[in-house]
Amino acid sequence: MSGANSWLQRQRKTDLTELAQHTGLKNYETLKKSELELALDEYLAENSSTFSSDPKLANYYSSRARTAGSPVKRDAVDGPADRLKVARRRATKAAEEVITPESEEEPTTASNALVRTPGRALSLASRIPLPATPADVAEAVDRSTVAVRTRVASMYRESGITEATHATRASLSTVASVLLAVSAFELWFLRPEVLADRYAFTIPAVSLLGTSDFPVFVPDMFLLLTSSFWSPALLWAFTSAVVPGLAGYFVNLTVGAHPGARVTRRSGPPADSVIDPLSFSIAKALVSYVVYAQGITFGGWVDETSVARINAAVYGGYKGVLTGTAITGILSMYDAVLKK
Repeated sequence: MSGANSWLQRQRKTDLTELAQHTGLKNYETLKKSELELALDEYLAENSSTFSSDPKLANYYSSRARTAGSPVKRDAVDGPADRLKVARRRATKAAEEVITPESEEEPTTASNALVRTPGRALSLASRIPLPATPADVAEAVDRSTVAVRTRVASMYRESGITEATHATRASLSTVASVLLAVSAFELWFLRPEVLADRYAFTIPAVSLLGTSDFPVFVPDMFLLLTSSFWSPALLWAFTSAVVPGLAGYFVNLTVGAHPGARVTRRSGPPADSVIDPLSFSIAKALVSYVVYAQGITFGGWVDETSVARINAAVYGGYKGVLTGTAITGILSMYDAVLKK
C-alpha cells in the first residue's frame, strides 16, 4: 500500500503530471502513477515554504495538515515536527479560502468516525426501550393480580363484613329469634287490616327514566284513636304474646333441668331460661285454636268481629298461626337436645 498523501492518491495521472510540471519536478516522465505520487509528496513536503501559498496546492497542504495529528501519519511524515507545524499554520489560510467538497471526505475523518461509531451505537441502543418478553408480561400480570387480590382481601377485612355476618348468624341461631320472626310474619299481614293505608301523594313521572306516576300510600295514623285498631290489635297481642309468655314463664321446664342450681330471690333461675320456648309455643297453639278456630268469646270478653278480622288478615288464618307454633315447638325441642 502506497504511503503518499491521500489527496494525491485521488488525482488522475494527467493531473499529477500537470502538478509536476507546475512545481518543477524533474525526471517524472518515466514514473508510474504510484511512484509519481510519492515523488510529488516528498518534493512538496520539502518545498512547503515555497508552494504552501499556491492555490493549486492548497488542498494538498490542507489534507496534509489535517492528517498530521494521526500517530500513523505523524510517523510517516519526513522532516522535523517543527517544519510540519509551520507548514500547517501557513496552509490554514489558503485552505479556508480555497476549499472543495473533496476535502470534506478524508479517510482519516472516516476512520475516526468508524472508531467512534460503536460507542455511540451502544449508547443509542441502551436508550431504546426493547419490547417485553412473554415471561416479563406474565410476571407483570401475576404481580398485578396478587396486588389486586391483596387489596380486595384487605378492604373486605377492614369493612367488618365477616364480623357482622358472624354476629348476625349468632343472633338468629336461637329459638327466641325464631319466635320473634314468626310473630313479625303475622304482624306483617295483620298491619294493613288494623292500620289501613291511606293515599298521601303522587310521585310524578320522570320521562328521562321512563317511569310513570307513582301514588304513595302511608298508614292512617288517625285509626290509633279508634276501637277499630285497638280491638283486634289487643286480641292478637294477648293470644300471641301475653298469655303464651305467662305460660312459658311459669311452666318453665328448663328450670328443672339444672338440679345443681339453687333458685333464690337474689339469684333467680339460670340464664336463658326465663321463658320456656316449648311451653310458649304450646300455650300459643292452644289459645289460638280456642279463640280463632272454635270462636269462644270467654263470656263476651272477645269480640267476634275482631276474631274474624284477624282470621282474614293473618296468612292462612288460624291454621297459619298453628303452623308457626309447630315450627317453634320443634325447634325448641331440637335446641334442648343439642344443649344436653
